[in-house]
Amino acid sequence: MNSFEINGPCRMAGTIVPQGAKNEALQVICATLLTSETVFIDNIPDILDVNNLIQLLGEMGVEINRKSPNSCFFKAANVNLEYLQSTDFRKRASSLRGSIMIMGPLLARFGKAYFPKPGGDKIGRRRMDTHFYGFEKLGATFEFNPNEIFYTVHAESLRGRYILLDEASVTGTANVIMAAVLTPGVTTIYNAACEPYIQQLCIMLTRMGASISGIGSNLLTIDGVKELGGCNHRILPDMIEVGSFIGMAAMTKSEITIKDAEPEHLGIIPLAFKRMGIQMEIRGNDIYIPSQDNYTIETFIDGSIMTIADAPWPGLTPDLLSVFLVVATQAKGSVLIHQKMFESRLFFVDKLIDMGASIILCDPHRATVIGHNHENLLRGSVMTSPDIRAGVALLIAALSAQGKSVIHNIEQIDRGYQNIEMRLNQLGASIRRV
Repeated sequence: MNSFEINGPCRMAGTIVPQGAKNEALQVICATLLTSETVFIDNIPDILDVNNLIQLLGEMGVEINRKSPNSCFFKAANVNLEYLQSTDFRKRASSLRGSIMIMGPLLARFGKAYFPKPGGDKIGRRRMDTHFYGFEKLGATFEFNPNEIFYTVHAESLRGRYILLDEASVTGTANVIMAAVLTPGVTTIYNAACEPYIQQLCIMLTRMGASISGIGSNLLTIDGVKELGGCNHRILPDMIEVGSFIGMAAMTKSEITIKDAEPEHLGIIPLAFKRMGIQMEIRGNDIYIPSQDNYTIETFIDGSIMTIADAPWPGLTPDLLSVFLVVATQAKGSVLIHQKMFESRLFFVDKLIDMGASIILCDPHRATVIGHNHENLLRGSVMTSPDIRAGVALLIAALSAQGKSVIHNIEQIDRGYQNIEMRLNQLGASIRRV
């Protein structure tokens, strides 16, 4: 098990370019299964989860031609459906939650799909009901073998229907969209997730020949087509990484330019950081964060404590709440962090408390942070990363802390962030992989 050794505090300066969006990559790579023609995808993040998905598709019979670590040709002309019931498939797929999105394309194109119960981050309950409810509404039959923890979905024929999703699940919406694009008739999906990842997936599918209207809203209308063709697609910058860099710059008093950040796709993220008192300038396609000696959390108009909470898009993404929490530990003022969607994502705060942070964990979903205004630095500590997002929050804490910190289980961080230590060291950080 690898670890990071960080010597802080680190005050950084320079320019950094965000990687391609992990969540978009997982969706659009699965979408290549919808056609037998070649699909080229650029700006792929060179990270563990995405690379594992590409390897999985290769084992399924998809022709993979990787032109560089960040670009790849996919041709799913000869998919081996028998492999989907093999032990090797179950092992590979169950370790990567995002691979659940192969089910929609397989169901649409071949009339059947198999999948083991997925693993991934241990961040709380993430049920799969939305995926299968959508498939069943289209006419599929769902079976679950509890002894083998294995899902089977099959359909003699599918038909477009009106579907009201029980929750605006991003991966659930993506799966239903990919099943619907090759389903005869008109499918209407209401309460659809509308994150940029979903918008990009829909844009790519329309390039392939799909008929989708309502892109960017929570009401999608899909007129099924008989087949899809190839296309070229470029993945957006990762808004979670952009947000992580904004928080890191403020926490460490660093002066950083985030290049090619595409601010127009960040939604409410810049506003949420401004409510934390963090200054930034939008310079064309870049974001400039000046060095700040302190930043003051706003209060609501009536003077009550600020609340930063996650919500379905265009609300604040839950993937950034751990960053907001750690940044608040050195702010001036107090904030309530409310993680509504996952009940275990705040359980890393004990590690920040050990470093000297003032945090009250109210319950599994809420934490109150009393900022130190950089008057009392966090202390270096030995920690273990519980998941991707908490791992990066702990890395930001260690960069700002006084003394040496060690973060174990950094494979979790590697799953979501590409060469993070090398890129931050180029800005002046002191991170060593051990």
